[in-house]
This record gives sequence, C-alpha cells and structure tokens, in this order.
Amino acid sequence: MGVVIESEVWEPKLSLYIFFFCSSLFSLILLPYFSKNSNRTTALFDPSGVPASFLRFQRSFLLIYSLASVMEGLGSVFGEFEYASYGISREQMVFSLCVGSAASLLIGSFLGILGDLIGQKKVILLFCVLHLSVGIWKRLTTHPYVWVASVCLAVASSVFSFGFEIWMVAEHEKLGYRQDFLSDTFWLMAFSESASHIGSQVLANWLTGSTSEKRFVFPSTAVIFLATICLIYVTRELTESPPITAIGSYKKSFSVNILGDKRIWLLAWAQACLQFSIMVFWILWAPTIVADGREVKLGMIYPCFMGARMLGSTAVPWFTGGPSPVRSEDYLLFAFIVNALVLSIVAYDYQEIGVLMTLFCLFNACVGLILPSLARLRTIYVPNELRGGMISLSTAPANAAMVFVLIQGGYHRNLGNATIMTFAAFGLFSAAGCMHVLKKWGKQPHQNWRWSGGAKSNPRKTCKMTTLFNELQMHLVLPPAPRMMSDEWPKSHKSTVAGASK
Repeated sequence: MGVVIESEVWEPKLSLYIFFFCSSLFSLILLPYFSKNSNRTTALFDPSGVPASFLRFQRSFLLIYSLASVMEGLGSVFGEFEYASYGISREQMVFSLCVGSAASLLIGSFLGILGDLIGQKKVILLFCVLHLSVGIWKRLTTHPYVWVASVCLAVASSVFSFGFEIWMVAEHEKLGYRQDFLSDTFWLMAFSESASHIGSQVLANWLTGSTSEKRFVFPSTAVIFLATICLIYVTRELTESPPITAIGSYKKSFSVNILGDKRIWLLAWAQACLQFSIMVFWILWAPTIVADGREVKLGMIYPCFMGARMLGSTAVPWFTGGPSPVRSEDYLLFAFIVNALVLSIVAYDYQEIGVLMTLFCLFNACVGLILPSLARLRTIYVPNELRGGMISLSTAPANAAMVFVLIQGGYHRNLGNATIMTFAAFGLFSAAGCMHVLKKWGKQPHQNWRWSGGAKSNPRKTCKMTTLFNELQMHLVLPPAPRMMSDEWPKSHKSTVAGASK
C-alpha cells in the first residue's frame, strides 16, 4: 500500500496583516497625544494651524505620488512570472535584469543633473511618458522585447527615486512653508508609497483573474490610464521657474558644494549602500524562502513586507517630534546596524520560514524608517538646486555593484546567494559608520524642530548672516556648512538662520 504525503503550503496568518494595520493606525493616532510636551505642531494632526494652501498642495502631491507609485508597482509586481509567460528562459531574464541595471547606471545616474539644469517638470514628464510607452507597447504587442521594457522601466525608476522629492522640496521652499511640514511630507511619501504598492498588487491580481493568454494586457491598460492622468496633472498644475543656471556655473557649484564636502560623501555612500541592499533583498527574498523545495504562497508575503515598511515610516515622527526628539544620525546608525545583522543572519545559516519572515519584516520596517530620514538629512546638507545631481549620482555605486552581482551570480554563478547578502550586509555596516562620522562632523543643535517665523517667513531672504557667511566661504575656500532645518536651533535663538558654521 502506497503512502501519500501531503505537502503543506505555507502562508502568513491573518493576524500578521491585522498587526501591521493596527500598529500603523495606533502609531498615527497616538502621536499627537504623546507629542504635546514638545514644541512641534504636526500638520497631519493639527490642520487648524496649517495654511490651507499647504494642505491643498500636500494632498494633491501625495495623490499624484501615490498614482506614480502604483505605476511603479504594476511594472514589477509579476516579475519572473510574466517573463515565463512569454516563454523567456532564465538566461534571458538575467540578461534583462543586467540591461536594466546598466541603463540605471549609464543613464539614470545623470538624469538628476539633467533635471537640475532643465527643470524637474520635464524629468517627471519623462517618467510618465516612459510608463505610458511601455503600457501601450505591451497592449499592442503579444510578445514584447523584454530588454527594451526593462530599460524604460529602469530609467523611469531612476527618475522616480529623485524627481518627485525635488519637486516637493522646491515647491515647499518657494512657498516658504515651515520646515517641520517638510519633514512630515517625507515620511508620508514613504507611507503612501508602501500603501500604493499593496494597492498595485491587489489591482494586478484583480485584473489578471482570468487564465487567458492576454491576462497581462489588463494591467497595461491600467498603467496607460494612470500615466495619462499624471501627464495631464503635471502639465497643468506643476509650474516652475525656468532654470537660469548655466552648465559652467552648475559644474563649479557642484564641485564646491557636493564633491568638496566630505559630509555629503558620507550621506551619498549611505544612500548607495541602502539602495544596493534593497535591490539584493528583492532579488533574493523569494529564492531564500522557497529553499529546499518549501512551498510558499509568495503573493501573500509581499503585503507583509509593505505593511512593515509602512509601520517603519510612521516611526519617523516619533523619533523627530515625539516626547524626546532624537537626532537623525543617532537612530539611523542603529537602523543600519539592525538591517546589516538581519542580512548577516540570513546569509549565515538555514532558517525556518517563520524566522525568515520575522527578519525580512524587520528589514523592511527599518527601510521605511531610513528612507525619509535620509531625505531629511539631504535637506540639511544638500542645496536644493544641486539635490537631483547628488541623489542620482549616489545611486551609481549601487547600480554598478548590482551589474557585477548579476553577471557573476546570474550568468557565471561564481557568487552564491549567501555571498551576495554578506556583501550587502558589509555595505550596511559601512553606512552605519558613515552616520557615526556624520554625527561627529555635523554637530547641529536639535532642541527645537520648527521655524520660529510664520508660515510665509523665509529665512534665506531675511537673514543677513547667510550672505556674510557665504562671502567668507568664497575667500577662505571652506567646505559649505550644513543648511540647518530651522527647528534644530536652540530655543534661545529668536531668529532663524539659514546656515551656520560647525
């Protein structure tokens, strides 16, 4: 008599989804009650003291950013399953990933500089056009060239990584809103992006419910619709002053303010290490979980990771505006170490699915905490007119490392998954060291995190010390001082200073 062995398919319990949802909700609801002792007013929870124009801008921006996030999610939610439906072999899949990473390295690394020179509106329009083109192409072609779509989506992702952030910061500065409003928008961007990725998966699963060969056509139709909406909105609503910076003056300013400041080098390296670890995670998490033939419903795990990232983003206002505000460098140091330890544990030995799920959720929670915090530090150290170039160039090391990993690990198979994760873990440990050094070199006071002026006050125009300091910089050829987020100044300072020496 034969013995029938029933294999159990693992999937997350419903309580895990409830935990992430309730934890994120309670984190948002309880924050204003525990932050009453601080001198910070959060725009999200206290709209009475917030200008109506800012609320309109923030809500419309987050709506468009969420739609763009849904487009990004629809472009990558299927992954290898879509490639396999076209009859593409494993080698061709690896080739398409290599081509996409190479496009991000050779093209995406310089799009930020292009945006600083020609204006971010044109770059965001490029993002919409690329997604629209890929959607139309998949709609009309039964078997599209995968590497062409990979190039377009890789370049669009490069624009997504900096374009919307720079647009938001530029509008915020032009309208002269308080700096704590900007900090709130950073973590709300991370929160809405994660929620939108969950929504994109739900939408994709609903649109591909049929078993016909054209089931991937319907998500492409949704991408076309969303890209058209974003194109119309950006064309009509996004207004920006024409850039007046010549290439020569931009190059000189970039050399002095970015390449000449060691603190920005530290910030850029931390960003590159984080991005590389995220790319490694999204490539290897599924093979790691299904190792040794374990049967897992991978589609049910993805929302858990995004829920953990949402929860991590809600922790940002607790650190920066809670009862006991903490400097960004302090908690970022520990977050990088935690993520490095997570990847080290996964790379070291075989783990059960439950342990892997816990570690991977912890990794994504820290990512949700780190991303808006790094954007906050960029506001302190990087001039807005050079922000795009700094962000896009900081992705070059990560993309170069990913091309190397895909070639050596994917084609030649000289690198195992554990080795790649160890490589990413070492990068995260070095990023933690960068945060430690940045804290020592920065030395900014942080008792009060808001501008003392009104909603329309602009310290860059009213403070004469900035002009004097800039003149001294030109004569002494010193590295530029960080541009303080105004609420970092002690309470004894009645006026806000836009920049100060260490």
